[in-house]
Amino acid sequence: MIGFRNDSKNRTRGRVRRLAGAGMVLPLAVGALVAGGAGTSVASPGTGPTAVVSLGDSYISGEAGRWKGNSLTNSGNRTGTDRAWVTGSTYDPAKVYGTTAGGCHRSDSAEVRSAGAVADVAVNLACSGATSENVFRASNGGVAYKGEAPQADQLAAVAASHNVKVIALSIGGNDLGFADIIKDCAYDFIIWNSYCYDDQQAGVDQRIDGVMANVGKSVDEIRAVMSGAGYSDSSYRIVLQSYPSPIPRGAENRYTQSDWSRLNTGGCPFWNRDSDWARDSLVPQIANRLKGVAAAKGVQFLDLRDMLQGREVCATASKQVTSTVPASAKTSEWARWIDSSETQGLIQESMHPNYFGQLAAGRCLALTVAQPATSNVGCKNTAGADQSGMYLSPLS
Repeated sequence: MIGFRNDSKNRTRGRVRRLAGAGMVLPLAVGALVAGGAGTSVASPGTGPTAVVSLGDSYISGEAGRWKGNSLTNSGNRTGTDRAWVTGSTYDPAKVYGTTAGGCHRSDSAEVRSAGAVADVAVNLACSGATSENVFRASNGGVAYKGEAPQADQLAAVAASHNVKVIALSIGGNDLGFADIIKDCAYDFIIWNSYCYDDQQAGVDQRIDGVMANVGKSVDEIRAVMSGAGYSDSSYRIVLQSYPSPIPRGAENRYTQSDWSRLNTGGCPFWNRDSDWARDSLVPQIANRLKGVAAAKGVQFLDLRDMLQGREVCATASKQVTSTVPASAKTSEWARWIDSSETQGLIQESMHPNYFGQLAAGRCLALTVAQPATSNVGCKNTAGADQSGMYLSPLS
């Protein structure tokens, strides 16, 4: 274990205050119809423009889509990584998040947008920070969030005006307190010189049954909305997906844990043992339980636990963007770091798939929809390739 270095105290305390103040919102109104035209014509199941709809939290809304890799440069376009850069020192997050900048953070590269020709229209109703109760219908315990009606109620309007064929759902991470887990584990590296995995695992075990019950209810709420709009269960599919790990195993981290490089350079302030727990215990535990919910509810399951393998923040197989190493889906990290400079973007973007990661997730969704609705699959990347190298593997 390491102690504080005197020359790092002030910077470290500032970063801790910033983490605490922001709350690390993760996993992360009828939403704008975001591809293929707005379209408000009256439709019905089997007629009208087809639609693919995303519901849930920040891991599918598009949080962190502003960023093409991570760079230590704090001005201008941050070595080409900041898609919100306008000119000089001006930044406009609305270039990426549209009218949801500062709110739901539905990026232009969000999974449903990046999936391509899955349907005529792509509709992103997911919202950064959402929990299951923000998906439920208001009539059944749903709660409005960030000025928008519960997502199932928004879905009802889309189902009435479009022929919905695919509904992608990412939910449960915020119910489980994933953001707090990340924050506490970072604190244990930065401040307390202790591990987080043991205490956090106990908390996860205590909460996870209730969380999965709420995920199951979310699926039921979606089914109820679609049935009420005249859809049969076989006329569309629900794809319930899991979460990727934004950090690598300890042995796959390019920065040593014995100094401050993981915080000040890499933006991944976690001990090896905690990293191994997150990658090989927590993420698989959540994925396996979500798979069980999918099976119980008769929906398709997309396992993303390995989607970012080798592309995580600080992964040995990836690189930060510099003046000599340009942003590239083939070499850059696919997840957003914890901002070590305190000058780039919002802390809530941390630990989410970035622009490159969202292109990859979109490719995963497209590949999944091309399979029979009864096929449960995992999606992985090909080392050294861009999102076109994503491929599926069957799940037992």
